[in-house]
Amino acid sequence: MAVRKSALACSICGSRNYSKSVNEGKKGDRLEVNKFCKYCKKHTVHKETK
Repeated sequence: MAVRKSALACSICGSRNYSKSVNEGKKGDRLEVNKFCKYCKKHTVHKETK
């Protein structure tokens, strides 16, 4: 099973601040996590991108 890297992008400004390892076989909903965005200077929802 291969593992790939996926970026987490801020839903407000769109900057890709974080990365996450994801199993290649996982074909479900995209991950949404509340993280701190250093550009917005507040906690925002970050969504998984390719």
